[in-house]
Amino acid sequence: MKKIRVLFPYVEAGFGHIMPMRAMEDAFRKKYGDRVEIVSSAFFTESGDRRLAAYERMMSRFVRTSNRIPLIGLFLTRLDYIIGAWFSSLFIIRIISPRAYRRGVRHMRELDCDAVFSTHWAPNYYAEHLEQKPLTVLYCPDAELNSLFSYHSDLTLLSTQEGYEKALRKKRFQNGNLKLVPHLIRNEAFQTQTDKREIRQTLGLPQDRFTVLLCEGGYGIGRMKALCRRLIRVPYPLTVLAVCGKNEKLLRYLKTLTPAENVTFVSCGFTEKILSYHAASDVFCGKSGTIPAEATFFGNPTIVTGCASVIEEKIARHYVKSVGCAVKAFSARKAAKLLALWAAEPSRMRPYQNAAQAYHNRFGSEEAADLLWDALTARFGDRITRDE
Repeated sequence: MKKIRVLFPYVEAGFGHIMPMRAMEDAFRKKYGDRVEIVSSAFFTESGDRRLAAYERMMSRFVRTSNRIPLIGLFLTRLDYIIGAWFSSLFIIRIISPRAYRRGVRHMRELDCDAVFSTHWAPNYYAEHLEQKPLTVLYCPDAELNSLFSYHSDLTLLSTQEGYEKALRKKRFQNGNLKLVPHLIRNEAFQTQTDKREIRQTLGLPQDRFTVLLCEGGYGIGRMKALCRRLIRVPYPLTVLAVCGKNEKLLRYLKTLTPAENVTFVSCGFTEKILSYHAASDVFCGKSGTIPAEATFFGNPTIVTGCASVIEEKIARHYVKSVGCAVKAFSARKAAKLLALWAAEPSRMRPYQNAAQAYHNRFGSEEAADLLWDALTARFGDRITRDE
């Protein structure tokens, strides 16, 4: 009998959609990959369709623009909450680019999958509009479901208690089709060395210096330039790790900086060492988004330097108020002052460290993988069975 085909479509519209997808696919492949056919898809680019590729670039540009001009992102995401799931999806997917919508549905049809697991709203929407609709499972990487993630799916997954409780107030989530799961962090995080002195030695960093990780998301747009100029002059022993993502212009600028003798300054672009940098650091500093989750996993406080949308505001609120491991400092001056204070007196950030460490068990992708498998067996019980 032909195996059930399960699609994992990757979308680049900020790396916050890619990382949980990779975590979920890896966990599901490890546990159930021998019983189903797993299809890993670069959904918008693999077919060579220029309309689909252009639509993904448009989404990526919106993320960049929102980071450069937060008022745009704040206004549009607030509007999204107001007009609701059906109208938001209709406008953003079908009206803005009707050809991309038609070709997205066509490509989803071509992939011929029985189930689609998404961490972005667009593939879920396309799957929902097939004539023979597959099983749809949607994971929202944000603190709350915005309208686009509230569009229909057979099962919706969310990782924050406050977002889960708020979503349950909606009628469509009162039928057991909403589940609370741990944050889908990359599985490599669980294999990363966590002894700070040892991992700093491995990375060639000073072992006994207060270490700060700076990152403004995958596109490196934010307050990092101004913050680095201040941090390289602090009078305390300090290591600064500045990760610029795909922002090559920022990286070139940071390479020109000359730090004080007491400051070790390391700058890089997109790096596979990001989890090691988290583990080596004492604190994370950067804009809101999905990356504070990784800092929290490693027991580090977060200083949030900005929010580019209502979505990011809600994520920041989650770590500041619900978890208690983060503080806001929406200027380079305030962030640098707070970091200098913590470098001089690390005990001042101890409450935030304790809160991050207490949240550690809220990470992992196995539970979500099991829920996807349960949904598959419930839908296709005559074709697949759980091993006894």
